[in-house]
Amino acid sequence: MAFLARPSFLRPLPSGVLADLDDALERVRQFFMACLPGRLRRILARRDRRLLIEVSESAAQLVLVSGEDRESVGALELEGAIQLPDLAGPTPGRRPTRVLMMPAGSVLLRTVSLPAQVKANLAQVMRYELDRLSPFQAADVLYDFTPRPAPKGAPRLSIDLAICRRDLTEGWIRRLREAGAPVDRVAWPGAWPTANLLPPAERPVRRLELLRWDRLLWVAAAGLVVALLVGPLWQRNQILLALDEDLRQARAEAVAVDDLRQELEQARLGSTAVLQQKWDSPNLLLMLRDLTDLLPDDTWLQTLDYNNGELELRGESAQATALIGMLEQAPGFEQVSFRSPVTQVPQTGKERFNISLRLTRAVDR
Repeated sequence: MAFLARPSFLRPLPSGVLADLDDALERVRQFFMACLPGRLRRILARRDRRLLIEVSESAAQLVLVSGEDRESVGALELEGAIQLPDLAGPTPGRRPTRVLMMPAGSVLLRTVSLPAQVKANLAQVMRYELDRLSPFQAADVLYDFTPRPAPKGAPRLSIDLAICRRDLTEGWIRRLREAGAPVDRVAWPGAWPTANLLPPAERPVRRLELLRWDRLLWVAAAGLVVALLVGPLWQRNQILLALDEDLRQARAEAVAVDDLRQELEQARLGSTAVLQQKWDSPNLLLMLRDLTDLLPDDTWLQTLDYNNGELELRGESAQATALIGMLEQAPGFEQVSFRSPVTQVPQTGKERFNISLRLTRAVDR
């Protein structure tokens, strides 16, 4: 016959894991309770019902606590039969948390200091160091501890330690367990909210009721608060990312515009230089006309070379040496000189010359 396996979330969890989870949920619950309005806080607090078993020597008073309301519901004797009252609450099947409250004088409180390096294995270290931190052995006492808040990176930890002799509590714990009402917590007046002297291994094994409506309410409230806290940060991060992307694109566009501007400027400068050079260069036709008017009729040119304001004339003339004076007196010409000696042409009787000169201004257009 086949059996269906029990879902993992319905299986009992190890007592240590469940204790840590209960402590974490209790801290979260108290944090959000403090953030709620007073009226809503009182309404929700009434659903957190605790049965306090306030021990006084061989007797104990039973006090039912619902939020801020306290109600005496009976008394118990250490000897004899234990009869617990019927404490049906607003949630069917959910019993109050049973808390064994020991007298304040039976609990030894002290603050100890340990190196910060032991934080990862604090529970094990506290158990090994208990005989040094107190006059008792670990097996003879019930104890609990909680680290105090400390700055990040602090070299030492300050720890609140509470110790109670086991023989003062074991009678009540055993009698309540035999009566079918095991104790969930062992605490004392003025204990920190999550204090529990009962060792994790001796705590009642309970299923983790993840689907209970009040826990779902606290989880939803925690999720809402986390969303309220993280939402603006996430939105701010998204805005920063969008602005960074816009800035990156703007920078890329600015670089492209600057490159284009430089290209246009270079093109403008190039075209301006070409136009300026063209404007500064002489009109060769007008220059030839001026030379034709200046040179006498017995002079003719074989070559005329112009290069960047320099003019070189080669030809023959009846009086080549007189050409220098004519050209020097003409406006727009300077540095007139022979580039080579004047030679006589036997066939014609004329003088062959090679004259260079420089144009000082553009010939009027």
